[in-house]
Formats: sequence, C-alpha cells, structure tokens
Amino acid sequence: SLKMASDSPESLMTLCTDYCLRNLEGTLCYLLDNETLRLHPDIFLPSEICDKLVNEYVELVKTDSIFEPHESFFTLFSDPRSTRLARIHLREHIVQDQDLEAIRKQDLIELYLTNCEKLTAKSLQTLVSFSHTLISLSLFGCCNIFYEEENPGGCEDDCLVNPTRQVLVKDFTFEGFSRLRILNLGRLIEGVNVETLLRPLASLAALDLSGIQLNDVAFLTQWKDTLVSLVLYNMDLSEEHIQVIAQLRKLRHLDISRDHLSSYYKFKLTRRVLNLFVENLVNLTSLDISGHTMLENCTIPSMEEKMGQTSIEPAKSSIAPFRGLKRPLQFLGLFETSLCRLTHIPAYKVSGDKNEEQVLNAIEAYTEHRPEITSRAINLLFDIARIERCSQLLRALQLVITALKCHKDDKNIQVTGSAALFYLTNSEYRMEQSVKLRRQVIQVVLNGMESYQEVTVQRNCCLTLCNFSIPEELEFQYRRVNELLLNILNQSRQDESIQRIAVHLCNALVCQVDNDHKEAVGKMGFVMTMLKLIQKKLADKTCDQVMEFSWSALWNITDETPDNCEMFLNYSGMKLFLECLKEFPEKQELHRNMLGLLGNVAEVKELRPQLMTSQFISVFSNLLESKADGIEVSYNACGVLSHIMFDGPEAWGICEPHREEVVKRMWAAIQSWDINSRRNINYRSFEPILRLLPQGISPVSQHWATWALYNLVSVYPDKYCPLLIKEGGIPLLKDMIKMASARQETKEMAR
Repeated sequence: SLKMASDSPESLMTLCTDYCLRNLEGTLCYLLDNETLRLHPDIFLPSEICDKLVNEYVELVKTDSIFEPHESFFTLFSDPRSTRLARIHLREHIVQDQDLEAIRKQDLIELYLTNCEKLTAKSLQTLVSFSHTLISLSLFGCCNIFYEEENPGGCEDDCLVNPTRQVLVKDFTFEGFSRLRILNLGRLIEGVNVETLLRPLASLAALDLSGIQLNDVAFLTQWKDTLVSLVLYNMDLSEEHIQVIAQLRKLRHLDISRDHLSSYYKFKLTRRVLNLFVENLVNLTSLDISGHTMLENCTIPSMEEKMGQTSIEPAKSSIAPFRGLKRPLQFLGLFETSLCRLTHIPAYKVSGDKNEEQVLNAIEAYTEHRPEITSRAINLLFDIARIERCSQLLRALQLVITALKCHKDDKNIQVTGSAALFYLTNSEYRMEQSVKLRRQVIQVVLNGMESYQEVTVQRNCCLTLCNFSIPEELEFQYRRVNELLLNILNQSRQDESIQRIAVHLCNALVCQVDNDHKEAVGKMGFVMTMLKLIQKKLADKTCDQVMEFSWSALWNITDETPDNCEMFLNYSGMKLFLECLKEFPEKQELHRNMLGLLGNVAEVKELRPQLMTSQFISVFSNLLESKADGIEVSYNACGVLSHIMFDGPEAWGICEPHREEVVKRMWAAIQSWDINSRRNINYRSFEPILRLLPQGISPVSQHWATWALYNLVSVYPDKYCPLLIKEGGIPLLKDMIKMASARQETKEMAR
C-alpha cells in the first residue's frame, strides 16, 4: 500500500524530548526539598536540545490536558554554562514575568512572545538583558507588557481597597537592541508612542504593526533602505499612509489587509493605489489586500476576462494594475474581496473564497495571528467538505488540526473546526488517512470536549468520534475518552441528541475490550451513570435509544467482570430491571439487553444468592416462554436459571415456584428453539458455558450449555470452532458423553 507522507514515525529527537518532558524527575532533573526541580549537575545541553525542550513544553502545556506544568521549569535554563537557549517561542498564560527573569542570562537570538497576557513591564526590563544578541522579537498580543503596578505612597487604609494601580510605562525604548532586525508589535496597547519606541533601531528588516492605529507613519521611511516586510493588518489607512509605503522601495512583503467585519472603514483601494505599489515597489513578491473594498473598477472587461486558459502571467492579469508586474507574485491575499473570483490572477498562491485551494491558503496564512479570519475560512472549508469532495484532504485536515490546537479557547474556531473535522474524517476519506493523523484528530477532538461545555462543540466532537473504529482507534486515549463521555452524561441539563450519541459511544467503548479496561471504566462510575439514565427515562415513561443503549452498555461492561456485576446489584439494578419489564412489556430489544446483562450477573457464584427470590425466579421462568427477539430473551432467561440450578437443590431457598417445576419449563423452552437460529449475541469466551458441562447436579443446565455450543459452532463455524478447541471444550464434551447422569438427547448433541 502507498505509504502516506504523514505516517512516517516521529524523529528520535522528538520522541526523546517528549519522554524527558513527561518524566523530568526520572531523566534530566531531581527534586530539591520535594518541590523545586533542579538539573542534575553533570548535564550539559546545547541550544538545539534546549530550544526544543522549551518549545515542546509550551506546546504540551497548551494542548495536552494530562500534562502537568512545573512552577520551576524555566529555572532549569538559568545557567548558560549547562543549558543554552537561542530560539524560543512562548505563548499565552503559560509564561509569567518570573519565567523570563529566570532565563535572563541566556544569549537569545529569537524570542516570540505570543498573547502572553500575564507579562507586565517587569518583563520589558528582562528583555533588555537580551538586547545585545536579539535579532528577532515578537510581542504580539502581550497586552499588559507596557503596564507596571504602582504603589501609591503613604497610604494606610486605601492600600487594602486598591493596593496597586496599573500604570502605562512611557520611557521604555529599544535603545541598545543593536542587532534587532525583525519585530512584531501586533495588537500593542494604545497610548504607547510607537515612533519613540522604535527610533533607536538602526536597520529594521521586518515590522508588524497589526491592529495598531497610527495617523502618521512617516517615521517608517527611516528604514527605507532595509525594510523588506511590513504588516499593517487592520490599521486605518489614508492617502498619507499610501505615500509613505510607496517610498519603502525595498519591500518584498506588504500586508495592508483588514477584517472587513471589525469596524467601519473609510479607506477604499483604488486602481491608482495598486498602480502606485506596482510601479514603486519593484521587489514585491507578496501582497495582501484581503478584506478591502475596491472603489473603482480594477478589473479588465469581463468579455476579455473569460477568454483563454487560466493564466498567472502578469500580461494576461484580470486585475488591470497587476499587468505592470515583472513576474507573478509568490502570494496574493484576496480573502473576502471580489477580486479572488476572477479568472487570471498573477500569483502562485492566492488566498480567497473562490475554491478549496484559495480557502486552504487563507487558513494557512492567517491561523497563527488572525483567528477571526481563520474561523470564517474554516467555515468555507466546512461547506466544501460537506457539499463537494475535498481534493487536498491531508492538507485540509492538518490545517484544521493546527488551528484547533492553536486556538483552544476561541469558541468560533472550536465550533467551525470541530464541524469541519466531522466531514473530513468520514468514511469516504478513510483510506487516505494515516494512523498518526487520525490520532491527532482524536486528540484535538478530546481537547475540544474538555475545554467546551458548549452544546455545538460537544455534539460535533461526539459525532466526529463516531467516524472512528471503536474501541480500537480510541484505545490509546481510553481512560480520557470515557471520563469525558461520562462527564457529558452526568450533566444535569442535557441535550437529547448529545445524550444519544454519548451513550452509543460508551456502549461501543466497552464492547469487545479487555477486562482490565472494563474494571477501570466501572471504577469511574460507568454503571452508576447508566443506571441514572435508565432511571430518568423510566420516570418519563420513554423507552428510546438512550434506554436501550444504556442497558446494552451495562450488558457489555458486566461481561466476565464480577466487580461491575456487583455494582449493578448494589445500585438497585434489579429494581430497575423489574420496573422496565413492567413499564415496557412489548420492547423486545430492551428485554434482550436486560437479560443478557443478568446472564453475566448469574455467572458470578458469589452474587447468585441475590437472584434467589420468589419474585426474580418467577420473572425468569415466565420469560422462558417469551418469543421476543427470536430466541434471545428465552435463551438468556434459561441461561440465568441454568447457573442458578448449577448451585444444586440446597441453594434453592424459596418455596414458590418449585425447583422441579422450573426445570420442566426450562426443558420445554430449550426443545422449542430452532437449532439453526441466527444469533444476536457475541461470545468472547465459552468459559462460563463450559463450566456447566462436567457436573451431574443439574442435567438441564448441562443441556442448555450443550445446546448453546452446538448452535454457535454449527451456525458460525469459522468464528466459534477455533474458540471451542482453544478453550478445551472437546475433552469436556467427550467426558460428558460417558456420564450416567447426562440425558440421552444431551449426549446426542454433544456427539
């Protein structure tokens, strides 16, 4: 089979990094005074390893709920003599002032701080320690980094009410940052004087001022000989801005795009402005004008536009000003503009909303810093995946996974992303997906379920899980997925559809899995949760899928798992069984599921005395005559009684009904079944049946067991003959044929 690109194993470096981070104490560190992590004294790590440790740590804290962050993690990198850092990417609330402070002696070359809202002006001072080495710095979305806490002097009482005021730092500049070339100040807080802040920088190559409103940008011309990349996303532009930009002749990348939903916006892009860019910015390879309204016609006449093969040659461009380009652009951002729907666009990569390729380019370009745009692009992808077929499936999946990981707390992205995942993982795409990729999908789906109690996200996530083979594909997250589903089912107010899907998933998860899995899930409260659901449905007098699935799940989870059978009895399971029989006498599926479960309970010798009451025995005896679901209900009732009979006459502690009378009804029932019946049952082991063969106390139990084996191996030989041989059934049958107490018809069947 074709090996998929995404299915190559992780590099040894990645695996080791992950292992060390999850086991810091057992690998690189020891615990000082039971709380502080310290590096072993004989460890020396180069920046290639340290950078990866720090960046992966941030990623794990952000995307893996089971991973525990360490208070003192960053102190491991405080001494450059043993650990070297060079390029690190920190994000969100994971980083605090003291963390940056801990690594201040490092010679950082690249420091990206993205949306680190906990950083204050203390960290501005720490940045100065990196000033002599820093080449690239991002403070994107660090909204508090220019604020310091001021203690008003000499106050007594007032301090308790308002001990600290946030004050804007006015005097910080990038003085002394002599090597700084790349700077991102996106979403900088209002009130900071950008011009003063940047003036000391001698030769900026890339500057990002996303979301900052500046009326005068003339100061940018001080870098007209060095600036190759300028991003002014969501800045309110005017004619003055355009004139300044046109002087930055070295620009290769210019982004003046905007979110057209964000605010009223006067500026319109005209043919003249685009001409000005094309004529003056001769090195341009990438331009983003997404979200702009075009004032006058920038396009060529539509007759001419439709002609000929689609071309990226500037000479044929449907956008008139771009006919002046020397060569096609590498990237052209046209998302949410009318221009993206034209035929001839002179760029290798275009972001837009016309087709799958443009939409994927948009998700790729905007995910990191523009979730508001990304969620709309993912919404378009959702429509493409739902209505048409995705032709770049792997890329689409990878991009949606990245967006969901990157914006775990962004509701819009979680809603649209989880919906897109449902369509991108359904069966028609199954063949194209690697194990590794499908596991990544499961991880982000579970993250979504964990972070969002929101109905739409929960429903999308549960539906997406239904696209996987259960339990096999969820085995690697078995505990976590069960905990999340039980959590959903234990909520007091519930959405009907989510409840139905969640119970279905729970049922599938405990079907055909090892007993230790079942025991673990039992300890999480699975039995109790299912019984509560049944109780609610009984109170409403409804027998729907939730009711049937809940009993089915209990049947599965008690299979050869005595602890769970005991829990069922302890939580008044038998009372609910009787009430359901009485309330829903016609529901065959329900009866089958309930009796299958009681068959499991009856297999546990220590629990059988609890079934030994007149009421229960009468109910089981009457169900022997049931025609519900073929022979299943009658068969299971007979199974329960066979195990009870196997304990002998002395265990029969009731006067009514008589033991002999029940035995007679059991014989009659077994003789009424068609030996070639197709079955609605699945045995993983014959052990509970085989133990009824070598005994003389209850010939009818022996007969039921022999009938069961005969039926299963004759109707499903491929599946059950090997099982019978493997579990030692043949010698047991041979011995039974020689037993005097066994009935003739039983021996015939055994033979």
